[in-house]
Amino acid sequence: MIWLAPAKINLFLHVLGKRGDGYHEIFSLMQKISIFDELSFAPLARGIHLKCSDPELPTDENNLVFRAAERIFSYTDYHSGIKITLNKKIPLTAGLGGGSSDAAATLLALNELCSFGLTKKELMQLGSKLGADVPFFIFGTSAFASGVGDKLKTCKNLPKIHLVLINPLFPLSTKAVYSNLNLRLTSEKINYSIPRLLTLGDVIRELHNDLEEVSLKMHPELGDLKQILLRHGALGALMSGSGPTVFGIFSDEKAARNALTLIDKKFSGRYSIFFARSL
Repeated sequence: MIWLAPAKINLFLHVLGKRGDGYHEIFSLMQKISIFDELSFAPLARGIHLKCSDPELPTDENNLVFRAAERIFSYTDYHSGIKITLNKKIPLTAGLGGGSSDAAATLLALNELCSFGLTKKELMQLGSKLGADVPFFIFGTSAFASGVGDKLKTCKNLPKIHLVLINPLFPLSTKAVYSNLNLRLTSEKINYSIPRLLTLGDVIRELHNDLEEVSLKMHPELGDLKQILLRHGALGALMSGSGPTVFGIFSDEKAARNALTLIDKKFSGRYSIFFARSL
């Protein structure tokens, strides 16, 4: 069995405060996009055997895929094993949610392959123990996320989005970015204003990321990546998540692919450059 694990972008990300337990209250719009890791699964008599195409990734309990398999096997009291091969195509620590998506794909795939019959709600609860973004990848293709990212509401009628993404080929730690945010502690109930996003213009107007300022201070060149995208016709550009990947939104697929060709010609080897569309 082969399972595709898509990347995501944050079309907006507002960090509203830090809670007493150390977690951050957010309000974000998350969207799956057409860049995928590939996972294959094959039955084993015993144990969990994980193989990764990227030698930098661990293949034990330090990998979210391994932990996801452990968690669902423990939850269902399953005693046979699984062989998992992970072919990484989403850049690591890039603000695109690759690790969380891989964990979600593992839960979904094993639920089907092993006929566990768990509901989406149960899988999301298992996923929430692995990481804040994991439930989203089980939930749907686009969603408003609030709380610590665990409260999800479907975003309906979002227009099709065509993107060019630039990854600067260095990692950026989510923990480091959040630790450099200056936020007040919050305990009061926060009310979210959910925007209507029916046109591409609506989406462009809402582009915002509270983490971008912090990441730009750590790596000022990220501002140059946004300008590259805007100079090549992007209607708007933003850093995704805690970065460092930056994306530009284009009017249509042709405009995005033309920009990709021109940017790739100028910066091939310096950056990883991708075309993607919203799922």
